[in-house]
Amino acid sequence: MPGLPPMVAPPAELVDDPLTAIDAADAVGTVLEQVLDERLRHSRTVDAVFARELADHLATLAVRGGKRLRTAFAYCGWRAAGGSGDATAVLRAGAALELLQACALVHDDVMDGSAQRRGAPALHVHFARVHRAMGMHGQAEPFGTSAAVLAGDLALAWADDLLTETALGTPHGSRLHEEWRAMRTEMVAGQYRDLHAQAARSSGVDEALTIATLKSALYTVARPLTLGASLADADEHVLDALRAAGRCAGLAFQLRDDLLGAFGDPALTGKPAYDDLRSRKLTYLLAVAVRLADAAGDHQAATALAPDADPKSEKAVRQVRSALQRTGARDLVEAKIEELTNMSLAHFERAGARPAVRHEFAALVSRATGVAQRRAEEVA
Repeated sequence: MPGLPPMVAPPAELVDDPLTAIDAADAVGTVLEQVLDERLRHSRTVDAVFARELADHLATLAVRGGKRLRTAFAYCGWRAAGGSGDATAVLRAGAALELLQACALVHDDVMDGSAQRRGAPALHVHFARVHRAMGMHGQAEPFGTSAAVLAGDLALAWADDLLTETALGTPHGSRLHEEWRAMRTEMVAGQYRDLHAQAARSSGVDEALTIATLKSALYTVARPLTLGASLADADEHVLDALRAAGRCAGLAFQLRDDLLGAFGDPALTGKPAYDDLRSRKLTYLLAVAVRLADAAGDHQAATALAPDADPKSEKAVRQVRSALQRTGARDLVEAKIEELTNMSLAHFERAGARPAVRHEFAALVSRATGVAQRRAEEVA
């Protein structure tokens, strides 16, 4: 999570495998670069302009920045299910997750109208600038949007190809592909529910949690855990424990992201400030604030948070942030994050993982949710 401490390596006495989750998060970068080199070579044989202007920029986004948390969670799931030794299949599955994430980021930026991603212009903004710089006829923004949609589609195709190749090379490929297939549909469902809620100007707490679960919790933690576990032939008991752990940790991750979107420093998050507030995106934070304002009869806060509010100006954004703070929503969300984190660690323990793996999982969850590293130390 941007703005949070880096993952901390476990004490030496708790390391029982040459490769830790932290190592896996680093190692997947090398695998991803190798995969992208292959894809770019093929792209150049298809069409030089397409390769130079679109595929190359997509590859740059995919390898630039990113926390690689999904790969680390996939590796944790593999080890929790008894995986050890050669981690090639897990790292390739992790690289597929990173490419899928690139697809999600590109399309999300288009739908949200975000101008920046990972400290650089979002792809649709970049392509619009290319259009203007080359003096092409037509409108720059539609060109940028269309090119970005194609780039996201290409990232999805590359991700699917890599996951399929990996599945075909392992005896547990059918289970791996089953988890992957479910995750893709959940992602699209979550994104649509997000768009639907914005169009409907919704404020419901349950709806906000549904969106956060589908769009983030399952995709960021729960499915990566079970993708990794499937490569170790995990039984249903282990998969059930990992799903529950991942759902709780993933929700906590999204709630932290909501807080950073409202109160975070853009220099640390790599994204423009307060985009979610300006677009009145339905988050758990917003939904809780609306409920608390109504319950307290806080008309000023209720007005700032109302569905028909249009917080485009800096003054209006400040009023929304003040309402989130004054209603107690910010504190309540902080408490919810800690509760979900504790629940996640308890569920993970049910999987029967070794102490070293439990420590690594706790460290990952701590990094993702912002809950103090002492949680990892307590688990150890």
